[in-house]
Amino acid sequence: MSALDIPQKIWPHSEIVSDLAEVRKHAPLTHVLTNIVVTNWTANVLLAAGASPAMVIAEEEVSDFAAIAGGVLINVGTINSFDAKAMKAAAIAAQKAGTPWVLDPVAVGALRYRTEIAKDLLEYKPTAIRGNASEILALAGAVGGGKGVDSTASSIDALPLAKELATSTGSVIAVSGEVDYITDGKETIAVPGGHILMTKVTGVGCSLGALIASFLGVQKDALRAAVSASAVFAIAGSKAAERSSGTGSFAVAFLDELSVLGT
Repeated sequence: MSALDIPQKIWPHSEIVSDLAEVRKHAPLTHVLTNIVVTNWTANVLLAAGASPAMVIAEEEVSDFAAIAGGVLINVGTINSFDAKAMKAAAIAAQKAGTPWVLDPVAVGALRYRTEIAKDLLEYKPTAIRGNASEILALAGAVGGGKGVDSTASSIDALPLAKELATSTGSVIAVSGEVDYITDGKETIAVPGGHILMTKVTGVGCSLGALIASFLGVQKDALRAAVSASAVFAIAGSKAAERSSGTGSFAVAFLDELSVLGT
């Protein structure tokens, strides 16, 4: 499949601006169960965007918290047996309470344990699933060819199975890559932009999943929320790269650009 085969709907810029303004206005409480590598970065990204992050991970607390949050992220990046129980409890509570939640299947397909857990979590109907092409392919049942957390497939390669996964799960699928593709199985939106430096800073992709969860806290149209969050990320990444000299300055510039975007 080539990009020419994809319906190229232009997502209204006004809707992206409006959704970001709503995040800044309401500071949606975002319950983040993520991996130990990216926790601090993810919290800073959400704060820069105007959301309110809460990194509640204890199994004894996650059910209560997921039920009151505006959105929940479950990221399996450094999962262990304790995390798995907490993530399942959070997913169950979110589904029961009607809290939108996002699954980030980090390195699924590369390792059996996390692949089984991620597929089990599908039972609790994530509102959105965000991953790179290899992760989405693996979650859909194909051989994604991932190298650890990195993708060896392009986002366009994963799109046909992403659409099937969206249809079978009822989730919006956001495939990250040089061009992000977001689909609900019927409609597909391409979000270009960003910069290669976004792949060189730990946690950028993972924090996008958290930002989608924050946008879901103010925007009930899951496709729109995922597109708006992805577009905000791409714009901030592009602007940050213009004034960066390397990965370190890019990380700081990205948070700066995200914090002033739309203001």
